[in-house]
Amino acid sequence: MKVTVVGAGNVGATCADVIARKELCNEVVLLDIKPNFAEGKALDIWQTSPIDLYDTRITGSTDDYSKTAGSDVVVITSGLPRKPGMSRDDLISTNAAIVKGVTENIIKYSPNAIFVIVSNPLDVMTYCAYLTAKVDSKRVFGMAGILDTARYRAFLATALNCSPKDIQAVLMGGHGDTMVPLPRYTTVGGIPVTELIGKAELDAIVDRTKKGGGEIVNLLGTSAWYAPGAAAAQMVEAIVRDQKRIFPVCAWLQGEYGLKDVYLGVPAKLGKKGIEEIIELKLNADEMQLVKDSAKAVKEVMDVLDGMNATA
Repeated sequence: MKVTVVGAGNVGATCADVIARKELCNEVVLLDIKPNFAEGKALDIWQTSPIDLYDTRITGSTDDYSKTAGSDVVVITSGLPRKPGMSRDDLISTNAAIVKGVTENIIKYSPNAIFVIVSNPLDVMTYCAYLTAKVDSKRVFGMAGILDTARYRAFLATALNCSPKDIQAVLMGGHGDTMVPLPRYTTVGGIPVTELIGKAELDAIVDRTKKGGGEIVNLLGTSAWYAPGAAAAQMVEAIVRDQKRIFPVCAWLQGEYGLKDVYLGVPAKLGKKGIEEIIELKLNADEMQLVKDSAKAVKEVMDVLDGMNATA
């Protein structure tokens, strides 16, 4: 079993580190465009193996995709963060070119790979990879919901002074301000969260979750990496171990929830084939409207990419 992580920055290196420590595969390849960067990160991670006692080999490569040949799962974290003065369209254009190039190279050497996309803007970059890979959409999906629900659950664990292990939650929609946490599907040790916390406090936690990425940026001056890296690794684990776990996944919808031709966060079952089932919850009218509003916002960004491709 072989896993490649493209992008050796903070998120990619964290993801590779978690995958190696959990012994999810025989080999992890960490690839980056910056000379010697992935090699250095990989060497540093490998030198923890005698300390943490794992056997997964991890190797680094500077833009040599032949080293990724035969990968079963590929995590793409490549892309630039949005900089001051950069418009959303600029960010889409820049990162779409990066993700497109990465996907083309991966498919060349690993035609049967499953793709987990982490690059931002998440929903549209997943769409970009899907258009480029030209494979079944069940093999191309994005990581956002696991990260967003982790933030939601962490905030709830703090507020309730309980273990985050006991909190289960579902979150849908796009990755950003239009995400849709679903308190009705949130439980603590099997108890509906609404029985344990007041509406005002719960609403505040939901709002904080929607702005969770921005909160980290304001504190650090850069985006998060421990939680996103671990979240992507959890998706890899579900795939390589064929766990059939149900996670919120950025998936290509073809009629589910009354939505078509849009990448959106929905509950899905992950196994060795990638997305093995998209689960349709019985949403009430208010929840459904929030999901549709989120889908509309995501589709607008996807349309920007389509426009760029049309004029390319």
